[in-house]
Amino acid sequence: MKQYIVDAFTEHVFGGNPAAVCVMDGWLPDSLMQNIAMENNLSETAFAVREGDKYHLRWFTPGGEFVCV
Repeated sequence: MKQYIVDAFTEHVFGGNPAAVCVMDGWLPDSLMQNIAMENNLSETAFAVREGDKYHLRWFTPGGEFVCV
């Protein structure tokens, strides 16, 4: 897994909100992704897995997974 810290919601360096992006070969257990988000202690930690020609994302905050409905 590779993890990057990015400035989200901005076009300026050191602006916006810091967020973690984890690029993985496959999904980790939910509890491990939650623990990684808690350890990062950022507003968001995104987990990305490539499936075919698309990337699928899951977002976690230190308090839990963000689910879009």
